[in-house]
Amino acid sequence: MIKVYGIKNCDTVKKALKWLSDNHVEHQLHDYRVDGLPADFLIQAERQFGWQNLVNKRSTTWRNLDEKVKKTLEKNTALQVLTDQPTLIKRPIILQEEIALIGFDETDYQSAFK
Repeated sequence: MIKVYGIKNCDTVKKALKWLSDNHVEHQLHDYRVDGLPADFLIQAERQFGWQNLVNKRSTTWRNLDEKVKKTLEKNTALQVLTDQPTLIKRPIILQEEIALIGFDETDYQSAFK
């Protein structure tokens, strides 16, 4: 079963979940708000995608983030900020069984789930 990390009311997560359902890919949503974040998840995601790609700069959370935090964000502080503000994490994320996807792109999903 594929675990999809995200937030259930996020439009992009909804698109990914719908695509997975429509294509008969067994999956489960891990909602950051409800289920929290596993301690090693962000570390693994950062290794795979880089901390810059984990930060969703189009989110309301980013727009509301203190300017000082935005200007001084770097690898050493990013994971802590993302842990404190999980809605700042780009979503959805799938990291398992040789599959590493961030965001939703139908072409990427088609390639990953042939």
